[in-house]
Order: sequence, then structure tokens, then C-alpha cells
Amino acid sequence: MNLAPRVAIPLALLSAIALLHAQSGGPAQPPQGYLTPQQTRDVEKVVPPAPSAGDPRFEADMAIFRATRALQGSARWKIAQSDDNLSLTGQLLAFRCALHLDLTPQNAPRLALLLSRADSDAGAASNNIKFRYGHKRPFQVANGEVCVSPQTKSDLEKNPDYPSGHTTLSWDTSLILAEIFPDYADDILARARAYGQSRVVCGVHNLSAVQAGWMTADAVFAMQQASAAFRADLDAARSEVAALRSASKATPQGCDVEAEALSKSPY
Repeated sequence: MNLAPRVAIPLALLSAIALLHAQSGGPAQPPQGYLTPQQTRDVEKVVPPAPSAGDPRFEADMAIFRATRALQGSARWKIAQSDDNLSLTGQLLAFRCALHLDLTPQNAPRLALLLSRADSDAGAASNNIKFRYGHKRPFQVANGEVCVSPQTKSDLEKNPDYPSGHTTLSWDTSLILAEIFPDYADDILARARAYGQSRVVCGVHNLSAVQAGWMTADAVFAMQQASAAFRADLDAARSEVAALRSASKATPQGCDVEAEALSKSPY
């Protein structure tokens, strides 16, 4: 991705994008995405402004944060902790039951390339909006336990709430995976919804930030489909995965336990 757009990107934004991709298991510098810097900035037109203190959305966010602290230590809490892993390996692990297939960056390198480049677009669009509004995370407004380590919590305090980057990347990933696995599209999208909800369970994002992440990813994915490079990489990944599906005889384990934990809405 060209990081020298016509309008200069703030240093804090560049650092956040680099951090997001480092957390995604990729290089410190984001890989080249499919969208231009102008396109990722234009996503701001689609996503509504962050809530303001005292308005109904803000009050609903804080009520949900307080109520979901009761999930600490539950099976759903443990899934939220696992879903904090935004690396490509972590994302593919989260979708393994929905895909009925164990995929890794090693056994599916073309898919990994596609998702890594797509993550670059989603991360840039998300961070543009994050640093426009600088919205606080729920644990910065009210007291409550979160599902991440103290060091991770400290790092998150430097990265705004709205929209959720984890949600944006995972939802864009799910839309791509649904193209590759159309027979499992409903399961994939349901797992992506739960992935975003994990950020609320974890206490590190407000529900409004998760909803904004879904909207951000929808806009990014719509733009990506107009890219010839994206379509070519998608076709290559589709062929690669088809071969893996034909050769695989193993079924992912532990899916019944996950399904039970995700069967009820956390809020």
C-alpha cells in the first residue's frame, strides 16, 4: 500500500497501521493493499460518527459493558480471549469450525497473501476513522475487568475505540472466505459476527465500535471487488483451497464446544 497519499497521514496513524499489521502476523510495514489511500479515506463517508457522551448510543454502550462483565471466566470469555489473536494464523483458527477445514498461512499461502493484502486495506480504513474521532474504549470510561493482559490493555489505551480494528479485519476476512466457501457462507458470517462480539465480551470495545467495524469492512470489501489484482488473488486462493478441500480427510476438533458457547447472544 502506498503510504504517501496526497494528504499526509499523521505519524500516529502510520504507527497504528504498522502495529495492526505486526499483530496480524505480517511484516512491521503493512503489505500493499488493493485500495488507494483515497479509497480507504473515503470509507469515512459510510460510517456514522462515534457516539458522544450522554447520547443514547453512548449510554447503551456503557450499559452493555457493565452487564457483560458478568461473563468473566465463562466459556464465552475464553473464546473472546482466543479471538484477541488477530494474526492470520489466529483468524484462520477462529474460522476453522465454520470452514470445516484447518487452514494456516503455511498450507494455504495464496489465501494468506490475499487476506494479508485485504487486511492492509481494512486496517488503513479503520485507523483513519479511529484517529478522526479518538473515541475512548469502555474500560477508559468505567471500571470493569477485561479479557486481555495488563500490557495489552495499556497498549490499547493508545489506540482509539471506534471502529474496532479486530472486527473490521475479521468481517472483511469473512466476506472473502464466504466467496471461497459459498456452501458455508452462513456459518462463516455467523462466526465473524461472534468474533466482533468477542470484543464486547472482552470489554475492550463498545458495541457501537463493533457495529462500525462491520460497516467499515462492508465498504472496504465492496471497493476491493473492483480491483483486478484482488479478483486475481481471489481466484488463485479459490483454486488453492479447492485442492486442499479435496485432499483433506480430517475434521477440526472441539467445534461442538465452541458452538455451544456461541449459541447464545452475549448481550
